[in-house]
Amino acid sequence: IMDPIMKLAKSVQEGKEDVYLKLLEGIGIALTPEDKLLMGKELIRRCFQKWIMAADALLGMIVTHLPSPKTAQVYRCPYLYEGPQDDVCAKAIRECDPTGPLMIYISKMVPTSAKGRFYALGRVFSGTVMSGQKVRIMGPNYDPVTKNDLYVKSITRTVLMMGRTVEQMSAIPCGNTCGLIGVDQYLLKNGTISDHEEARTCRAMKDSVSPVGRVAVKPKNPADLPKLVEGLKRMSKSDPLVQVTTEETGEHIIAGCGELHVEICIHDLMEEYAKIEIEVSDPVVSQKETISAKTPEVCLAKSPNKHNRLFCTAEPMEDKLARDIEAGNLGPKDDAKTRVKKLV
Repeated sequence: IMDPIMKLAKSVQEGKEDVYLKLLEGIGIALTPEDKLLMGKELIRRCFQKWIMAADALLGMIVTHLPSPKTAQVYRCPYLYEGPQDDVCAKAIRECDPTGPLMIYISKMVPTSAKGRFYALGRVFSGTVMSGQKVRIMGPNYDPVTKNDLYVKSITRTVLMMGRTVEQMSAIPCGNTCGLIGVDQYLLKNGTISDHEEARTCRAMKDSVSPVGRVAVKPKNPADLPKLVEGLKRMSKSDPLVQVTTEETGEHIIAGCGELHVEICIHDLMEEYAKIEIEVSDPVVSQKETISAKTPEVCLAKSPNKHNRLFCTAEPMEDKLARDIEAGNLGPKDDAKTRVKKLV
């Protein structure tokens, strides 16, 4: 497989025009007069763009190796749906049923040309979503008992998003991704949309990285502060990995998953979201440490008045405890007696 590829690349690099033109003719590729003026890497890139398109290769790999929604949702349903696996919504997800209850997971907010508005980009797991349809919008903190983080609203429009183009659709069946207009005011970054009264939420995606690089930003012109605040809100909503906070001192902090991610966020903030000049502080990277085994020695700490002594050892948390903390089942604001029962 690699022999003709290497032969073509080598002949172009060495400037052997008769060799690479013969090879290209053999595989049915014709260079335009403008292409023939190119040299070196530029000519190699043009040859391979005409021969082995990266977009076609990627699409072919997706079609060949990724299962269809109808096949994948059968075994993915237990991981996707947080409700009972025997209810009508879970059954519709497993069967990828276009006539079943509507179940959509919104994973990202995409800015629109209208100021402050977003397309809610998501995947339709069951049912068919239509323009004007009345739906239940469930945020990540939705509670089926208290109905917290629940909104019942109508979808203004449904669109199909293909790269940079957006095409309006009257209805989009399950198995497709879709963009929804009119629900962005009720979701921050992700959530679940359904039309069934007893539907539960889809499990939120867990990011494998956490924001570690932090910078403080402020506008060069103090009068542009409202534009900066609005731009930060839009950026926070459209990027699932970025965290935007305001310190007690009034500083606006952007936290990203590394120096490059923070640089991209700053660029997008200036060019797309806020469209103002901003000043950026030096990046601060959070350093975190842990232990891998129980400490062999007992450590001693004394209280400020020297009347009390604390003897401590440290050991790694159990995986179950870490999962409970991440899931919000255990935290510092819990009742002390309840927390002790869970920990002991």
